[in-house]
Amino acid sequence: MTPRRVFALPRQQSLFLPAVLNPFVQEVKLAKADIIKCVFRGIFLVPIRAIFLTLVLMVTWPVAVITTFLHPLKGAVTPMTGWRRSLVPQVHVSACDGVPGEVLLLLHGLQGGGEGPAGFVRCLQPVLVSRQDPDSRKNTIMEIDSRAKSGGSWPQILVFPEGTCTNRSCLITFKQGAFIPGVPVQPVVMRYPNRLDTVTWTWQGFSSRTLLLLTLSQLYTNVEIEFLPPVTPTEEEKKRPVLFARTVRNVMAQALGVPVTDHTYEDCRLMSSAGELTLPMEAGLVEFTKISQKLDLKWDNVKKELEGFAAVACSCKGRRISIQEFASFLKLPISPALQELFALFDRDGDGTIDFREYVIGVTILCRPANTEEVLRTAFQLFDTDEDQRITHEEFSSMLRSALGVCDINVSKLFKEIDTDSSEFITFSKFQAFVLNHPEYAKLFTTYLELQRYQALQGVESELSSTNHVSSEDNQEESISDKKDD
Repeated sequence: MTPRRVFALPRQQSLFLPAVLNPFVQEVKLAKADIIKCVFRGIFLVPIRAIFLTLVLMVTWPVAVITTFLHPLKGAVTPMTGWRRSLVPQVHVSACDGVPGEVLLLLHGLQGGGEGPAGFVRCLQPVLVSRQDPDSRKNTIMEIDSRAKSGGSWPQILVFPEGTCTNRSCLITFKQGAFIPGVPVQPVVMRYPNRLDTVTWTWQGFSSRTLLLLTLSQLYTNVEIEFLPPVTPTEEEKKRPVLFARTVRNVMAQALGVPVTDHTYEDCRLMSSAGELTLPMEAGLVEFTKISQKLDLKWDNVKKELEGFAAVACSCKGRRISIQEFASFLKLPISPALQELFALFDRDGDGTIDFREYVIGVTILCRPANTEEVLRTAFQLFDTDEDQRITHEEFSSMLRSALGVCDINVSKLFKEIDTDSSEFITFSKFQAFVLNHPEYAKLFTTYLELQRYQALQGVESELSSTNHVSSEDNQEESISDKKDD
């Protein structure tokens, strides 16, 4: 049996799993009794409340029209003053919080991309955020900074710093926009202490309309709003808004009694991409803020790795990759070298690889292995006759030796590398293939390390055997000397 090495796996505490694996899913299970109550109450309550909402709209609309009459609304927008300012509070909404957000949509006409009935939106003078506009982020930050430092010309700005909706089980990464000005902020937390949760609107769960109907069907909905003491940034936090954002988030998390995670809106984008790749949506969650900072990855890099993961995971419905799927994707049999590579990816040791482990493994283990020196060494291992090209026979022979498998068919793998069907592999083709399939580069280095380990074990065994023989010889000489005496 081939000896296995004992080595320290590259496990960083900062890359361990988050406290909440998926903050973007909300499963509301309604009992039959709850459904019956909602139906009967809804028959009476929904029409009555719809009428009241209509009345509110009828009153609010003319107020919005009067407030915006003859007021400049495009170009260099100036703050409202006098009677206009007393009519409408200033609100900046970058994300909506569940059904209360739906009510804001009804009352103010503010929609995700910043479009909606002009009257309501204009009277609020919000800082509109567009995720499609590449300049929107910079313009939004500049506008927030200008208003926050206006010396009272602009009213306070209300910001939802998470930038997306969660299931309220944790606080995710705060966007830095509200903290860049470096001025004091006042945290505000909301709680919904209700037996039946009908206000949590997330990426996976009931639709906004369903939640609105369920909420309108309740006799009442409890909402607690707590204004926490203002937080003043330190000099270091003024220079580094990310630190200020973390401080405020920790204060709010402590008040709510929930953990914090480094998920962000980019995780939601990856969830959507996972769905497009026919993977389960939750497969795309990686805690993007932490992964991107620790591994120096951009969203496009992680998206590319998601596509690679989808290619491997297609046979297991995209949830978690077993060593059988891993070996099948690499078109190789299970061997000690492949098992060691798989173990390096499998960070929690459960025998499978999820997308988060895959991203970390490819970035930490495989990409660094794709150096010119490593690839040259690996190529030379295959090129046994040193003619600067690898034939099918050389390729098969080397893999049989590397993997410890006598009967192995590598024709498919050879054809993938031999892109021009020339019946041999040059270094340029070898390099291009391995750079696009980084798992192989680490597999080769794992094999080299295993060979070195076995060689060392052999040397140690020989030394041990030699020492044992020397000891026996010494004992025999000692016995012989005693007999002679």
